[in-house]
Amino acid sequence: MQAPQLLSLAIERMRHAPLTLLLALHLLSCTHTPAQPDAPPAPASPPAAVVAQPPASPPAPTVPPRSWADEILYFVVVDRFADGEPATNVAVDTAAQGAFHGGDLKGLRQQLDELSSLGVTALWITPVVKNIDSFVTGAGFPDWGYHGYWADDFHKLDPRFGTEEDLRALVDEAHRRGIRVLLDVVYNHPGYNSRYLTNPQTKAWLRSEDRGTCGQDDLTSCVSGLPDFKTELPEVAKYLLDAQLDWAKRSGVDGFRLDTVKHVDHPFWKEHRRRLREEVRKDFFLLGEVWGGDADVLDPWFAGDEMDAGFDFGFQGNSIAFVLGRGRTIAFDKYLKSRAKVRPGYLLAHFLSSHDVPGALHQLEGDVKRFRLAAVLQLTSSGIPTIYYGEEVARPGGDWPANRSDMPWGARDIKPGAGKPRDEDLRKLYQKLTSIRRAHPALSRGTHQGLSTDGDLYVFLRHDAESGDAVMVAINRGQQPAKVSLPWPAPWGATVAEDLLNGGRLEGPTLELAVEPLGARILGRIHTQKP
Repeated sequence: MQAPQLLSLAIERMRHAPLTLLLALHLLSCTHTPAQPDAPPAPASPPAAVVAQPPASPPAPTVPPRSWADEILYFVVVDRFADGEPATNVAVDTAAQGAFHGGDLKGLRQQLDELSSLGVTALWITPVVKNIDSFVTGAGFPDWGYHGYWADDFHKLDPRFGTEEDLRALVDEAHRRGIRVLLDVVYNHPGYNSRYLTNPQTKAWLRSEDRGTCGQDDLTSCVSGLPDFKTELPEVAKYLLDAQLDWAKRSGVDGFRLDTVKHVDHPFWKEHRRRLREEVRKDFFLLGEVWGGDADVLDPWFAGDEMDAGFDFGFQGNSIAFVLGRGRTIAFDKYLKSRAKVRPGYLLAHFLSSHDVPGALHQLEGDVKRFRLAAVLQLTSSGIPTIYYGEEVARPGGDWPANRSDMPWGARDIKPGAGKPRDEDLRKLYQKLTSIRRAHPALSRGTHQGLSTDGDLYVFLRHDAESGDAVMVAINRGQQPAKVSLPWPAPWGATVAEDLLNGGRLEGPTLELAVEPLGARILGRIHTQKP
């Protein structure tokens, strides 16, 4: 997400410009030259930090109370989704992989029905603050801040994404559709050669490579060569918190997605939580990115109640390996069961693709049948499933920066992805899966029990004791039909079940379950109406 400075990426983490592991290892032996802007930025004026801000606007309409454990999250890189206001396009070049492509907040708002009809219930958008006006060339091509993570002024909205009114309108319209909104925020760093580095009022707030002040640990290193805010200093922490909390107050968003969490210390995050609850609202949701996170890695932040949820980075790799036939089925079942170790009251968010790693479909070499199995696993597993824009219509993705390509719109004249092909059958599968998940609390909140974990046929049961709901999921990753005979699940209290995914029913003294090659079934209890 941040600089394409490849050695730093290989050493620090793949998230900033995801490459294959072999390339990363090769880069460790290469000479590293920090990325430099193509031309010096205009003389910096003081950040808008210390100027009085207008009073907060009335909050946007709120979504009715609903547990975040039940949400289905959709992640959008704003610049790559939909261009709703061509007049705001600056230096747009859709043929250049590192340039702005013209997507904006207005365009996203205009296409919210695409999200609501898919069945998602929450939206995460990339940062919208003013980014640097220049580009860097460390990746071998001009690379701009189209992604929003290279801030130049935390108090201004980047005009290339629209206006503050556009942001509020997006949140309002999302709420009218029952969709919550998470805004991505960054506290760890500004952009390359940001005005914060040159402004006399703020230059002492930062560690930087050109001054030789970067450290070697998580808290003081300059991630991918980006300037590192000294967030341990009270005046720096206050400035950043004031800026980002002001966006929360004025936009009406429901929460933040927190970038580079491990690069900011725990006292900062505790104060962040305290102020949000006191100044914004008590239920303001925080989803944090700790690179390599899982239930154990994330627990220090959960133990201190510094955030509500974190990303489970293991889900993608484990799921891809399973559907490819790698490893024993029982080992994959053990992994899924282990996700329940998360501290009570906190959540894991799991993804198949993201802006920081090669997408699942790409890693599956375009095998849509196996990707469909991965999607079934994602939408039937505990936690917050996070769908990366376009993967539901088979956007190819790829290694960075191809994993940030334009949203495919097919025959619809929606730029920048007009004319790019879509797999509508895959989207229909996603619609079925989101509908099933939303109708069955066992899939979002239930326990996990492996029922058949031998060979290529994997069957597990999700059961929510509070609601009494139970759902059985069967995945056949093999090339041959698979069968298994199982006792009827006790929570159903019956010897008949409905196939929620494919239609039809099963009944008999035992559950005789057959699954086609590379197929899936999702079974639920048939509810009979009392006379």
